[in-house]
Formats: sequence, C-alpha cells, structure tokens
Amino acid sequence: MSNAMYNKMWHQTQEALNSLLDKESETVMESQRNQGFIFQMLATFYIKYVQIFRNLENVYDQIVHPQKRLLIRKILDGVMGRILELKNDMVELELTEFHYFDDILQDLKLAPQQLDIPIPKYFLKEKLEVIKGREKILAQILADTGLDMAEKKYSVKSIPLEEAVKLIQIAERARQGRLRAMFMKQIFLQEYRAKQAKFLSEKVADLEAAALQIQKVWRGFHQRKKTEKLRREEMIFLGMNPPPLFNEVSATIIQAEKVTSLRNEVQIKHEEKYREALVTIKDDLKLIEGPDIKENLQDQIRHWFIECRNLTGTFPDYPHVEEGGSAIIFSNKTPQQVTEDILASQEEEEKNKKNKKKAKKPKKPKEDKEKKSTREKSKVEDEGWKMSPSVFLPTMEEGNNVYKDMWRNRDESWNFPQDHDPELIKQEKRKELESEIRIQVDELMRQELKNLKLAVNREKEQPVKAGKKKGGKKKKKGKKGKKGKKDKDLTADRTIESLYKELVEEGLLIQALNVNLSDYIGEYSYLGTTLRQVSIEPMPSLLDVRQLIALYGILPLGSATVHENAPLVKSLLLAGPSGVGKKMLVHAICTETGANLFDLSAANIAGKYPGKDGLQMMLHMVFKVARQLQPSVVWIGDTEKTFYKKVPSAERMMEPKRLKKQLPKILRLLKPDDRILIVGTTQRPFDAELQSFCKVYQKIILVPRPDYASRFVLWKQIIQRNGGIITNALNISCLAKVTDGFTQGHIVQVVKGVLTDRRIHRQNYKPLVAAEFMAALTRMSPVYQEEEESFKDWYAKTPMGKKRALALTGGITEKGKGEKKEKKGKKEKTKK
Repeated sequence: MSNAMYNKMWHQTQEALNSLLDKESETVMESQRNQGFIFQMLATFYIKYVQIFRNLENVYDQIVHPQKRLLIRKILDGVMGRILELKNDMVELELTEFHYFDDILQDLKLAPQQLDIPIPKYFLKEKLEVIKGREKILAQILADTGLDMAEKKYSVKSIPLEEAVKLIQIAERARQGRLRAMFMKQIFLQEYRAKQAKFLSEKVADLEAAALQIQKVWRGFHQRKKTEKLRREEMIFLGMNPPPLFNEVSATIIQAEKVTSLRNEVQIKHEEKYREALVTIKDDLKLIEGPDIKENLQDQIRHWFIECRNLTGTFPDYPHVEEGGSAIIFSNKTPQQVTEDILASQEEEEKNKKNKKKAKKPKKPKEDKEKKSTREKSKVEDEGWKMSPSVFLPTMEEGNNVYKDMWRNRDESWNFPQDHDPELIKQEKRKELESEIRIQVDELMRQELKNLKLAVNREKEQPVKAGKKKGGKKKKKGKKGKKGKKDKDLTADRTIESLYKELVEEGLLIQALNVNLSDYIGEYSYLGTTLRQVSIEPMPSLLDVRQLIALYGILPLGSATVHENAPLVKSLLLAGPSGVGKKMLVHAICTETGANLFDLSAANIAGKYPGKDGLQMMLHMVFKVARQLQPSVVWIGDTEKTFYKKVPSAERMMEPKRLKKQLPKILRLLKPDDRILIVGTTQRPFDAELQSFCKVYQKIILVPRPDYASRFVLWKQIIQRNGGIITNALNISCLAKVTDGFTQGHIVQVVKGVLTDRRIHRQNYKPLVAAEFMAALTRMSPVYQEEEESFKDWYAKTPMGKKRALALTGGITEKGKGEKKEKKGKKEKTKK
C-alpha cells in the first residue's frame, strides 16, 4: 500500500471515530433502566472501537509523516483506554469476565475474527534496542553463572565402557542382518524371474486378449484419476478444501513484507529529520523574529500600564512569576478586551464591598435540609443507569478536533515523500519562543514599572507579602513529614545493575520464552449468546481467554498513558487444569510487551533470603528493579501454595506461605505509574483459603480445556508446525472428537512424539494417519468433566461468581413473579 492509501485509511477511520464520539456524547446524558438495552449499547460501542483500534494501529505502524504519527499515537492511546473502560462497564453490568456478541456481530455484518484485539507493534519497536541490550546482559549473566538452559539441554551423559561396547555390537549385528536380508531378497527375485520366463515361454500368447486387458486396466486407472481430480476441484469450489499452494507464502506477501521493512526505515529517517528541524527552525525564528516579538510584548505591556493608569488612577501590580507573569493578562486578548477586563474587575470589587456591608441571611431550619436529602434520594432512585465518566473521551475529542482543524482538508500535493511540515513546526515554536522571551521581558518590565511608580506617582514599592512564603514553607515541611512515613530504601548504596545481576543469579529474574500471544491457538465460541438466552452459562473458549489477556495484561503494560488512566488491574489469576497453557500466556505477556519476568513461586523462593529481614530485602529488590526497568511481570506459579488452608507435612520445610501477608501490602504500594503486573497460575485453586486468595487477585480468569472446534484447529496447526503434511488420509475431525478432555499440552506432546525426523522424511510415500497418534494418547490421562465442574463450583464461590449467581437468581425470581401475576390476571378475567 502506498502513502496515499494509508492516508485515505486514516481519514476514513477518523470519520468513523467522529461519528462514534457524537453518539457517545448523546448517550452520556441519557439514563436507562433496561439491562439488555444497556449491554447492547455498550457492546456496540466496544465492537466499533475495536474496529477503529485495528485500523489506527495499522495506520500508525505504516504511515511515515512524523507529525501525523504524533497525533495518531495520541488518538490510538485514547481508543485503547476507552476499550478498557467499556470492558470494565460491561463486566460491572453483566458480572462476568466473558461476553458474547454473536447477535451484534451478525447485525454489523462482522466476522468473530474482527473482534481480535491487535497488539500495537510500537510496544516493542520503540524500545527494541533496550530489550536487545537487556537480553544480551541476561544471557551473559546466565552463561557466567552456569544457569544457561541451552547448555543443560544438550549436555552429553557419560555411560560405562561395557554398555558402550554392547550398543556398538547391537548396531553392527543389525547392520549385518540387514545386508544378509538384502542378499536373500535379490536371490529370491532372480529365481522368481527365471520361473516366470520359463512359464511364459511355454504358454502361447494371445495378442488380442492381452491388448484388451491392457486397455481395461489403463481406462480404469485414467477414469479413477479423472474422478479424483473432479472431486478435488468441486471441494475447492465449495470451500471445503483449501486451494493448491494455499499454505505456501506467495510472492506478493514477500514483496509486501519488504515494503513494510523499507517503510519502517523511512519512518526512522523522517523522525530524525523532524527532531533536527525542531532545533534548527527554533534557532532561525529566534534570530529572525525574536527581536520583533520582544518589542511587541514590551509595547503591549506598556500600553496596559497607561490604560490602567488612565482608568483607575494608579499603576497596576505586576503578576508574579508563579502566577504566569504577563501571560495571564494577554493570553489571546486584544487591547480592548484587556481594558474591559480592568473595568469589570473594578465593578466586582465595588459589589463585594457592598455585599459585605449587608446583613447575613438567616440559616434555613433543619427540616428543610431533611426534605432536601429525601428528595435527592428519591431522584437517585428514579434515575436509571448512566454511563460512567470517561478519562479518555476528552483526549480523543481533542485529537479529533486537531485532525479536523489541521489535517482533514490540508493540501499535501507538495509533500509527496510525506516528510515533516516546516510551517506547523514554526507555529509550535513561535509559541515556545514567545513564552521564553516573555520571561525575559517580564523581568525588564517589572523594573520599568517600579521606576514609573517612583517617578510618576511617588509611590513606594509595597514589599512582597511574606505570609505566602511562610505558608509555602509550612506546606513543604508538611510534605517532608509525609516523605518520612515512606519505606526506607534498603539498597540505596547499590546500583540497579548489581541488583539485576543478583536477582538473575538467585533465579528470581528469569528469561521469558519467545512466545507470541497469537501462538495460543483456539477457536471462538459461536453459541455463547444462544446458551445465555436459555440461562445456561457457557464455558469460555480459548480465544476468549486470549482476548482477556490482551486487555488486562498486554495493553496496559505496553502503554504508559493507558496504564495510568484506564481501570487499573494490578493482579491477575489464571486458574485451570494442567496443560491448558497458563505459563505460556505469562511468557506471551512478557514477549509482547518486552517485560521482565520475575519468578516468586513458592518452590523457587524456598531457602532463599531466609527470615523476615531476608524476605523484606528480597521483595524490596524485586520491586525496585521491576519499577526501574518497567514494564515487569511478577509470576507466582502454583500460587495456591502461598494461600494454603493447611500446609501438607511434606512441604512444611519449604515455607510456602511466606508471601501471604506481604502480597496485599505490595499491591497497596503499586501506583498507576508502576507498570507492574502480578500474575498467579494455579491447577488447584480449591486448596487455597478463598478470602485471602480473592483479596490479592483482582481478576480471576478460568482457562478451560479446549472444546471440539479448538481441538480441531489445534491438531491441524500443531501437526503443520512440527513438519507434518495433512492429507485426506489423516482424519483430523476424528482426532478432535476422540481427544475430548485432552489439553493443548497433551496434543503437543503426542505430535512431537510421533513426528520424529525419520517419520517426517517418510511422509511422501507413507502419509500420516490418525491411528499413529492414538497409541501415545492411550498412555495419558485426560481432564474429566468432574474436574472441570470442580473449577466451575470453585469460581461460583469467588466474589464475582457470587454476584453473578445472585443476579441470575434475582432475574429468574422476577420472571417467575411476572408469570404468576399474568396467570392471576387471566383467572380473574375468566371469573368475571
């Protein structure tokens, strides 16, 4: 795509955003009572914002104009924040983390894939060098300390000499046996051919019968091939099978990737030029326009002195530097407006003096107050649900207004390479230059005003009020007192690099696996809305989980503005059976945001930093490094051990509950500025004490075992990723059906076990079949329905689960009451 195409895409997206902002401004004032209607409205806004987010992310990644990119980035962060706000509103309304939009998607004619939350590429692009440098340092420390996992994987085990000799003997005997078998086969074939030649020479050849036989065989073979080809073409036409070369990367895609990489290089060049232009243009303006600006400001201020003198009879007091100096008086005002302001201020002073003289009005009795309070309460009850105020709507509106004023109808025919616009830089820098010159002018004019007062009015300069300064000092003292209450820095004498190294050596800071969120494969739940309409709570699909990880984990950690202003998620719990990909999701959060990964699992911290002081030091070091090198993820694996109801005797030496009392304190200390996320993973949440568990983890996400649709996609994708070729001989639907209850971990393990290097090479003449995978599956135990139900029952006891259950029972009872009333009404009518 060319620059013009991306510009067009941006303009279309801005128009869509403009209309959406208009609709939002209308609905903010309206109050609603119908919960179904409210959810439909929120969901529609959410879906539309996601579409805008997808387009803006693509535009920001590819557009090369530096000034446009600044504006798009501002709007992009605003849209991200608004999506999180709407998600929060939907959660509070429906009291569940998972929502289904099947009916709305159908109305908007959108596919479920268009609901995918894209991860902005700038999360990694903008700090690529920092991440690479950090990875090198981490790899170096691991190599120096001998903790490198790569070396452990490929370490060769030594075996005794006798065993080595036996292995060589076995291999040699097998080789000799194969050779002997080959010789015997050749001898057998020679003898067979000789017998056949003898038999044919004795038999009289019938040429016509032979020709007919050959024709019959050939025609049958030819027809079968033709029928197979027609069937394949029909299946491709119907969309049941992919077309040939479907999985191969086309030349156009390769070309597009080259263009995007070139475009990224152009972006970097344009950014550098833009930064240089900011300095050079400002310097040029200072030389050319600086003296004129200074002179104009001085004339303006002198004119103000004279006008004040003429109107009030005295010279005015010059505004202090803290107040903003002369900028308060002359901010976008003409001399006439300034004189009007002076007269208005005089009138206000006179009115205030008169009002002080008047007697104070008598207070209203308490009864009136009580009446007011009751009225207010009744008003609140009468009013329905209103949309909560948004932090991001003003920023989006501001960005949208800048787009309308500056970019919508701008003629850019002269700027084909989409380099920076010098005129826009001049406009910005003039304001900066004026504010800088104004400070100098204010100092000169204060002295001039002082001289005027002494010369013309013979007035002594009034001393600066000391009360304010004293008050200011007192405030500062108060602040110092607050600072004293904060925790002391236990490692003030140490550098971040030394702390980082120590944490790596102790195994508390680990290397995240290079896994993307898109590698978490699954399929959408297409019956979610239908099941909820029949009061059946559906199990979330794998892609619903993936979407929540993107919303609660990746977007806030990646963008500082979103993390500071959006609904804050400090901690996240992933609960589910073994093998569903909980650890993979933790590593994916780190990979997508370039975050550091700290491991505070009970097994990992056992025996490290013993005692209360040691624990305090460990946590201080972890969170100090996490803040300095943010974004950071603090992972607590098998987190139920930290909150055990009763510690098993085998684990008492490990002290698994060391962090139980400390975690709530840490969460309270985390501020919106700290891009730190605490993620817990658990296979047995029912072993933990529920109350303290739910206090620590703000969001609880159930990660289910894969359903049929997800298993079908998983088998297909994992086989292909491990070098397998899918043919008609391999029935994937059968595999997906048979493996009900098996997790992603089981499927990956089976595929890797079957698809050895030897088996991959033999695929061309012996295609894969489903039976090959069955043998390995029989040795594994699946996740049974009872285990999944136990997770559901546990979730129903959590605060969110209880609220959801109460809401559902409340809705059912109301329906029942309504039905009873209708029946009573009908009976009364019949009696009459």
